[in-house]
Amino acid sequence: MELAPAIAMVVVAILAFALGFYIQKNRALAEIRAVREDAARQLEDIQTKNKELLLEAKDEVLRVRAQIEAENRERRAELQRQERRLQQKEENLDRKSEILERRERTIQAREKEQEAIRAELENAKKEQIKALERISQLSIPEARELLLKSIEDEVREDAARRIHQIEMEAREEGERRARDIMALAIQRYASEEVAETTVSVVPLPNDDMKGRIIGREGRNIRALEQATGVDLIVDDTPEAVILSCFDSVRREVARVALTKLIFDGRIQPGRIEEVVAKAKAEVEETIKEEGEQACYKLGIHGMHPELIKLIGRLRYRTSYGQNVLANSIETASIGAMIAAELGADVKVVKRAGLLHDIGKAVDHEVEGPHAIIGAELAKRYGESPKVVQAIAAHHNEADVPQSLEAIIVQAADAISGARPGARRETLESYVKRLEALENIANSFTGVEKSFAIQAGREIRIIVKPEEIDDLAAIRLARDIAKKVEESLEYPGQIKVTVVREMRAVDYAK
Repeated sequence: MELAPAIAMVVVAILAFALGFYIQKNRALAEIRAVREDAARQLEDIQTKNKELLLEAKDEVLRVRAQIEAENRERRAELQRQERRLQQKEENLDRKSEILERRERTIQAREKEQEAIRAELENAKKEQIKALERISQLSIPEARELLLKSIEDEVREDAARRIHQIEMEAREEGERRARDIMALAIQRYASEEVAETTVSVVPLPNDDMKGRIIGREGRNIRALEQATGVDLIVDDTPEAVILSCFDSVRREVARVALTKLIFDGRIQPGRIEEVVAKAKAEVEETIKEEGEQACYKLGIHGMHPELIKLIGRLRYRTSYGQNVLANSIETASIGAMIAAELGADVKVVKRAGLLHDIGKAVDHEVEGPHAIIGAELAKRYGESPKVVQAIAAHHNEADVPQSLEAIIVQAADAISGARPGARRETLESYVKRLEALENIANSFTGVEKSFAIQAGREIRIIVKPEEIDDLAAIRLARDIAKKVEESLEYPGQIKVTVVREMRAVDYAK
C-alpha cells in the first residue's frame, strides 16, 4: 500500500517529462521552420538585388560605350579638320613657291637687261670722253686738274667770305652768348645731403679722471649734461671722453667747459655751472670774432650784428667734412672773381656767397631746408632781394636762379665743394663712384677699356678702331657724357675723353 503513491508519483513525473520534451521539440521545430523561411526570403531578396545590379551595370556599360563612341567621332572629325588645314597650308606653300620662282626668274631677266644697259652706257661714256678730248684738245688728267683748280679757287673765296661773316656775328653776339653758355655750364652743383660731425672727443690725462667726471652716484656727469645739453659718453676708450650733440655750438661749449674742469681739477655740480657759464661767454665771443673776421676778410660792410653771429656759428659746422664757414668764405671769393669777369654785381655775389649756408647755423632749431631758412633770415635782417633770392636758389630747393648773380653763387658753391681736398669721401663710396663711371663707359658698343682718373673727375675710354671711326668717337663721347649726367650724382663736372688709335703695320721683304 505504501508503494502505490510512490509509483504514481514516478509515473506522473515521467509523463510530465515526456510532455515537456514534446513541447520543447515542437517549439524547436517551429523556430527552425521560421529560420528557414527567413533565410529563403533573404535569398530571394539577394537574387532580386543581383538582377537589378546586373541590369544597372549593363546600362552603365552601354552609356560609357556610347560616350566613348561620341568622343571617337569628335576626335576623328578634329583630325579630319586638321588634315584639311594642313593640306590647305601645303597648297598655299606650293603657290608661294611658284610665285617666288617666277619673281626670281623676272629678277634674273631684269639683271641681264641692266647689265646690257650698263655696258651700253659705258660704251657711250667712252665715246663722249673721246669726243670731249677731241673738242677741248685736253687729256682727262689735264681736264681734271684744270677743273679742280677752278673749284678750289671758288671754294677758297667762299670760305673766306663765310669766315669773315662768322667772325662778325661772333663779335656782335659774343658777350651775350658767352654769358648764356657759362651760366648753363656752371649750374651743376654738389649733392644736397650733408654729412655732419656730431661728436667731439676730449682727451683725459689718465683714466682715473673718468671717475671724477662721473662723480658720486653720477651727480657730476648729470650736472654737466643738464648745464650744457650735451650727452657725455664715458666708455672703454682709453684716456678720452666723447661729447655727442647735434648742436655744434653746445658741443663746443661742453668741450671748452670740460677741458677747463679737467685742468682745474675741481669737478662738482656748483663748479660745473660756473665753468659752463664762462665757457658759453667765451664761445659766444669767439663766434662774434669769427663772423667779424669773415666780413673783414671779404670787405663786406653794414652786415646786421645777428647775421655776423650766425656767420660765426658756421665755424662749428661741417658738410662732407668741409668746414661750412670756410666753404662760405671760399664761395664768396670765387663768386666775386666770376662776377668780375662776367660784369655782374660783385657786392651782391659776395654777400650772397657768404650768407648762402647761413641756414645751417640754426637748422637744428628750425624745420625746413637750410636754403629756405637762410633766405628768411637774410630777409629778416635787411638784406636786398637779390641776395635773398640767390640764397634761396643756391640748391634749387625753394626757387630757381632768377639773376646772373644767383647763378654765380650756385656755381661758386659747387666749385668750392668740388675742388680736390675740399670734402672727405669714404673709400667705399669713392671706389663705387669710379666703378660706376667705368661700368657706364663699358656698356657702350666698341669700347675696349675705360679708366676713371683724376679722383673720378675724368674718364678715358679706349675704343676699337675697326668698329669706331672718328665721327663715331665724337658721338660716343657725347652719349657717354649724357648717360653719366642721367645716371650719377657728382660735384662739379666729369671730363669724358675717347681715344681712338689706328695702327697700320706692314713688312718689307
